[in-house]
Amino acid sequence: MANEIEDRIEPLIDYIMKNCLWQFHSRVWDREKQNAGILRIVAQLLCDDPVDLGTPANRCYWADAVVLVDAYKLHFPWLGLMDKGDIKQLITALHERLNYLTITGSLNAELTDQRY
Repeated sequence: MANEIEDRIEPLIDYIMKNCLWQFHSRVWDREKQNAGILRIVAQLLCDDPVDLGTPANRCYWADAVVLVDAYKLHFPWLGLMDKGDIKQLITALHERLNYLTITGSLNAELTDQRY
């Protein structure tokens, strides 16, 4: 299953990188919070789990997550064939990869510039 998850992550990441503006926050902490918040809700929506909309941040993350989930369902119908455990594992791995690409592996020095 590990290779299958790795093979499935890249098209999902590619979609985010080409279509989602929320990945471009200017600070590391913004990107960390945004990635975590949106992808947590993406997993909940894909698994038909309840989503807490009790905070303004969660409502903001939910709005972006709904758009992403709709696109994922349209472009990647194999998501509908996965069980909840596999979806959660996939989104966790996706989150790790996205954090690497947009935060820890990023060469953008502005992310950590204290004067910016």
